[in-house]
Amino acid sequence: MTSLSPLTRKACAEFLGSLLLAATVIGSGIAASSLSPDDVGLQLLENSVVTGAALVALILALGPVSAAFNPVVTLAERALGAISSGEAAAFIGAQVTGCCAGAVLANLMFDLDAVDLSTHRRDTGQLWLGEVVATFGLLLVVFGVVRAGRGQAVAFAVGGYITAAYWFTSSTSFANPAITVGRMLSDTFAGIAPSSVPMFVLMQLLGGALALGAVLVLYPDAAQVAEQILEEASGGQSSLT
Repeated sequence: MTSLSPLTRKACAEFLGSLLLAATVIGSGIAASSLSPDDVGLQLLENSVVTGAALVALILALGPVSAAFNPVVTLAERALGAISSGEAAAFIGAQVTGCCAGAVLANLMFDLDAVDLSTHRRDTGQLWLGEVVATFGLLLVVFGVVRAGRGQAVAFAVGGYITAAYWFTSSTSFANPAITVGRMLSDTFAGIAPSSVPMFVLMQLLGGALALGAVLVLYPDAAQVAEQILEEASGGQSSLT
């Protein structure tokens, strides 16, 4: 049997990780709404804890291959020279496709229409600011932990951060353009209306750009940052989210 190329293997890992992440986010939101129909706070708690736990598991499982699951993280890795433009394009395509497939899977698991565009509008200024903050913090955690030489702890740091960010950001921390696109395909607790997606993605990209600037201020040798990321990846863990 002919083995897959390294790029194909990495793209497959990004697809599978993104699919399962989206299925987790949306599926746990649907389950929470059913289990706790009269308590939105409890629904959010259930949704956030399950998502954080799944992130830890997915990053640990797929990290040895590729475990970004997030176009903003991938773009930051490209900006730092850790991956090529071709790799970035392949990963982002896999992430978006995976998240859309994960949304469909979650809908089907709970006996809903495979695709049901969300009517949950999220289009106020405080939510946009929340996305900037959520994405900024996520990238700062990812690259900060890696640069601290604690690559084995990235999965736990990201899972913990996302669980917390569900609560301390007004937007409940989407912090991921691929997940945002996927979540518009489910008119459930975790959904977002298609009309709200472009601004959310723009704010996520802004948060990512600000975080990249902060990383370069804290670690001014960009080549050294990229080299550290590559060393962590070759040692069995790649940067994620």
